Amino acid sequence: MGEMSRAGAEAFDCQACGACCAFSRDWPRFWTESEAEIERVPQRYRDDARMRCDGDRCSALEGEIGRSTRCVVYADRPVVCRDCVPGDDACRIARAAVGLAA
Repeated sequence: MGEMSRAGAEAFDCQACGACCAFSRDWPRFWTESEAEIERVPQRYRDDARMRCDGDRCSALEGEIGRSTRCVVYADRPVVCRDCVPGDDACRIARAAVGLAA
């Protein structure tokens, strides 16, 4: 699917989802962040090149997937997380992987 309309993206509420933070331990990684940016993320939530995960779920994600979630390091989350767009292809893949309607 290509570009989402604003109305289409609004149908995907990240705080009622959390799928992108819980479908793959390879997702929440650091790419272009400086060492200072990475250091702002508390050590208990990160490893060397990525966010620490419990299985496939990012350790900084709180709540229940598909119901109510929040990122405890939201202001300092990795660029890859900042670039995630509600309703885009990556969002729909993550939702499908955790068993939520795409």
